[in-house]
Parts: sequence; structure tokens; C-alpha cells
Amino acid sequence: MRRAVGRLPGLVFAGILLTSIGAKAQSTPGFGRVSLFGYWSRYESGDPLGSSFTTGDVVASVTLRSDVPERNGFEYAVDMRGSSTSVTGADQIQRFYLYDAYVGTRTYGGVVGLRLGQMWLNDLGGLGSLGGGLLEIHPAVESKLGHPRIGLFGGLEPENFEAGYVSGVRKYGGYVALDGEGARRHVLGYVTIRNGSLTERSVITMTNFIPVGQKFFLYQALEYDLVGPAGLDEGKGLNYFFATARYQPIPLIEFQGTYHHGRSIDTRTITDDERNGRPVDTRTLQGFLFEAASGRITLQPVRGLRIYGGYERDRNNENDVPSKRLFGGLYYSNLFKSGFDLSVAGFHTDSPNGATGTYNSFYASLGKSLGSTVYLTAEYASFLSILQLTPVGGVQVENLPRSRRYSLSGLIRLTRSLSLLVSGERTWQDPSVETRATAGLTYRF
Repeated sequence: MRRAVGRLPGLVFAGILLTSIGAKAQSTPGFGRVSLFGYWSRYESGDPLGSSFTTGDVVASVTLRSDVPERNGFEYAVDMRGSSTSVTGADQIQRFYLYDAYVGTRTYGGVVGLRLGQMWLNDLGGLGSLGGGLLEIHPAVESKLGHPRIGLFGGLEPENFEAGYVSGVRKYGGYVALDGEGARRHVLGYVTIRNGSLTERSVITMTNFIPVGQKFFLYQALEYDLVGPAGLDEGKGLNYFFATARYQPIPLIEFQGTYHHGRSIDTRTITDDERNGRPVDTRTLQGFLFEAASGRITLQPVRGLRIYGGYERDRNNENDVPSKRLFGGLYYSNLFKSGFDLSVAGFHTDSPNGATGTYNSFYASLGKSLGSTVYLTAEYASFLSILQLTPVGGVQVENLPRSRRYSLSGLIRLTRSLSLLVSGERTWQDPSVETRATAGLTYRF
């Protein structure tokens, strides 16, 4: 853990330096935050022949964003994170995430905007990472649907877990957006990713957020590949779709429905194989990842109390029988005016395709403020699913049947700008045991 700490002060120092520069460049920065977190865990297999190990993580992050000028003015943003992971008997794993590091300007009365640097274009969802330039036009016209924006962008493809850009890969495209009242937004975009002489992806993106008063909203996002990876016939079509709708006819009751569908296709590897004359396995072009649909009803019988229940079907393989899940729970703030906040949730899952089969899981937490500066939370959970990063930069979900976890955390406001988070937890997964501790400081300005 001590070695990991020694590698990150440079990131924190850089963040403080950029923060100072940004504050001088514009007298009223919109938002700033510097954080440093440390994680420690000890895993004990419980098996005399099994292995035990200790893991230490240090994570530092810096975020600085100026106000976005409505007419003429200067803007900037810095958002970066670095981490160092140490595991007993293994080399340290260093990762670096650079989301935003750009400067920009608005001119001609706010009609023309220009940004240069590395940025995440939120209007394009998961395809928004870009190292290059963005030209955005804000025509001085209005319509019932909202104020239009037209964006054109081009540049390089950033690396995922280190500073730099992918060799030989270029990204460009554009979008048209309408921004209306009540956060209403409609965006239609187009993104092309070129890998050498081949088109790695050619994608239509679309997002919509439609509020109707205070009673209804609809949000949806999709990606549609116009061609397959490297221009192949297979692999094109609907790649990602998400939609959720909420309707609250009266304050007592709320209905919510969600549908989620996604494919996972390694377009980068397929395109590289095609460029280098290696055969492409057609199975890698299918890429079904998940599909889920759920509905939920929430009741609010008294102030501070929310009771909910619902049903979900999902599958992680195209040929699987969908898993079925019943769930319900409640959240009660200031429980019977005691100052405690209670959250309880239960799940019954029938998973005919996996090794876990039918199982029940449970979650409960109890929190309370101690004065105006400390908030404590105690939690219990059974049958855990843990999202983990793999050594090559991917993610995997690990299910822990027959597991149970107890944890205690505290959020302490040291000053108006400085806060401290501390937590400890212990997880049993017979016969293994894992103990974890976390501490972190966050400074906001």
C-alpha cells in the first residue's frame, strides 16, 4: 500500500496546479474537486490448501469545470483519475483515466463554440470519447421543440486506461440537438471510427429525454451500426438500446418500466485481424450481451415513505431461457420521527441457465445523522454480485452464492469544503472471508 501511495502525488499536484491556473483564467469557476481515496482488503480462503492475499488501492481524482458562457467567453474543463493497485506476490497495476482536458471559447454572441483537447461528448453516449476538436453552432432561432445545436467533431481515439491515443485510429462525425424546457433534449448523431484504411464502426446514435409536466418522462438511447466491423456484412444493426418511462398520475403512486438490450462486439480486434489478413471467426460478430425488461410500482402513503415492488426478466445469452426476478422493498426517511433512515429490499430470482439456480437475496441499511457534520450507515446484504476489473482492462461480474456482508460507514464534513469518508466491511462466502477498509478525503470549491 505504501509503494502505491508514492506513485500518485504527481497526479494530485498536477490537479492542484491546473486548478490554480483555471481559477486565474476565469474568476468564477463552475465547479472544482480534488479527491484521494485508499482501499485495503484481506482475502482468506478458509481452505488449508487455498490461497490468501492482501490488496491495496490508491485512487486520486481531479475535476475542474468552468461555467459555460451563454454568449461570449472562455471555458475549460479537467477531469482525470489515476489508480495504483498492489496485490500480494504480483506487480502493481497502474491505470489512468482522462475524461476531459480541454479549453474552449464562445463567440459571435454565443452562436459559435469551439473546444480543443480531450473531451467526452455526452450527446453521443458511450461513443463520446475524443481527442481533437469540436465546433458547435447555436443558431439564433427558437422553435416549440427547443433551441437547436449543430456539432461537428474530429480527432483521435483516446486509450482507455492510460494517457495517449490509439495508433492509426481516427474518429469524426456530427450531431444535431434540440434543447427545450424542463431538460427536454433530442439528439441525433453520427460517428465514424476509421482504423487505418478500414471503417471500424459507422454508427447512428439517438437520445431523447421527454418530460411532460411533473407526471411523466421518457428517456431512451440507442446505437445502430450501419456497417459491420471492418466493413463486413455481419455485425451491423441495432447494437444498443435503453428506454425507461415513469408515470406518476397522483402523488400516491408511480409506475416505471425499463427495457435494456446490448451487444458486445470487439470491433477493434476484428478490424485489426482483417487488416493483417487473419481469419475472423463469424461467432465474434454476433456478440449478444444482455437483454432485460422490468416494471415497478412505487407507493408513497405518507411523507418520507416509499414502498415499491416489481418484476424483471433478463438473459445474458441469446439461447438462454430468461431469468425471472421478483423484488420489493421500502425506504423510510426519518423513521417515525426518530432521525433514522431505513432501506430494505428483497429479491427472489429463478435463473434456470446458471449454476446458482433459484435463490433469494436481501439488503438492509440504517443511517442516522449525528449533529450536522456526521452521517453513519450500517448495512447488511446477502447473495452478492461484484463487478471487478480484469487485468486486461475489461470487466466481469462475479456471483457469490451463500454470501453475506456487514458494513459500517461514516461521512464526516470536516469543513464547509472538506469531507472525509471512512468505511469497513466483512464478507463471508463459505469458507472464505474478506475484510475491507476504505478512507478518502474530498475537497470541493
